[in-house]
Amino acid sequence: MWDVVVVGAGPAGASAAYAAAVAGRRVLLLEKAELPRYKTCGGGIIGPSRDALPPGFELPLQDRVHAVTFSMNGKFARTRRSRRMLFGLINRPEFDAGLVEQAQKAGAELRTGVTVSRVEQHGTAVPDRRTVAVVLADGETVLARAVVGADGSASRIGAHVGVKLDQVDLGLEAEIPVPPSVAEDWAGRVLIDWGPMPGSYGWVFPKGDTLTVGVISARGEGTATKRYMEDFIARLGLAGFEPAISSGHLTRCRSDDSPLSRGRVLVCGDAAGLLEPWTREGISFALRSGRLAGEWAVRIAESHDAVDARRQALNYAFAIKAGLGVEMAVGRRMLALFERRPGLLHAAVTGLRPVWRAFADITRGTTTLAGLVRTHGLARRALDLLDRQMPEARTDRHGDERTDERAERPADQRAERSAPDQA
Repeated sequence: MWDVVVVGAGPAGASAAYAAAVAGRRVLLLEKAELPRYKTCGGGIIGPSRDALPPGFELPLQDRVHAVTFSMNGKFARTRRSRRMLFGLINRPEFDAGLVEQAQKAGAELRTGVTVSRVEQHGTAVPDRRTVAVVLADGETVLARAVVGADGSASRIGAHVGVKLDQVDLGLEAEIPVPPSVAEDWAGRVLIDWGPMPGSYGWVFPKGDTLTVGVISARGEGTATKRYMEDFIARLGLAGFEPAISSGHLTRCRSDDSPLSRGRVLVCGDAAGLLEPWTREGISFALRSGRLAGEWAVRIAESHDAVDARRQALNYAFAIKAGLGVEMAVGRRMLALFERRPGLLHAAVTGLRPVWRAFADITRGTTTLAGLVRTHGLARRALDLLDRQMPEARTDRHGDERTDERAERPADQRAERSAPDQA
């Protein structure tokens, strides 16, 4: 009988396993793949991700970002620079394996190559009401006092809990090895390109001798997203380099009323649909929600009846909604604005120093989108004003939208200009 079984050994699952193991509980971490394994992910580590790492964890940084080039579908490029590091870049195989190692050092037991078919909280496989049965694909049953589902965006544990989603996006990514001369041009600088479809954007993240290049857009725009990816790579002058890995992935955001638990089972990270809706940044959400899930799974494991277990699960949901949920709500508003007025955001971040400083503060972890809106009256009033100017209904991400050319025209249309961050 395990106190806590965690399904999935990504950042969310490893964080949950670490938190439960540090509390002195018997923890089993299950992963269907063998570690290390590749995950489709840009690999940007912003301040909230760094702050949520286990004590003493050393980030395997491939590069440190001090500059960001912003463009609009290849046009109106402008680079903003900072004397201080904005964020770091990692490769997911090493990063995830390091987090799992921290959980193991804390006392968690790892089993890889294990596929979970389902979880049961009633029936012949469950000896009592304090137990959850985790049924594996080979027929083995693992018993636990609490279960944490961290098995990704297509989560079977999430299906058991009843997670509901209201935003699904398709991300395409390529890991492109480049010669030293090309790598040197990108060192310390990333590119963010606002894309041609509503809500879409692309990125280039340098990692030594490899560039991580990707695009993301709403699901249902598969052909257009693939074309954007091809055009993006060609514009960058990278079409002649053979990608080491090409992959795709669906990101899924939870709806506001989506459950985060069922009985003694909690979900976190992608399995819960927890990520920032505008940027689709998920690592910080995985690390933070995973830690909370591990801590509350310990309390659920200690609960002697269903009423107390339910109380602890509700406390977990409250903690998630009070923190990450607020950030997601602001992210949804930003996405709606970005879908309709990408040029406005481009002009603001490239032409207005306070907006650039806000961007830098968010990436460094000094504040969050929600914190910025909450504490800065000007940002709150600006977002409220823009909300009122847009229809109440959410923008149709699959429809054609005519934009106001004046709003779409960046404040500075000169092709490449750098400005130091004086903050």
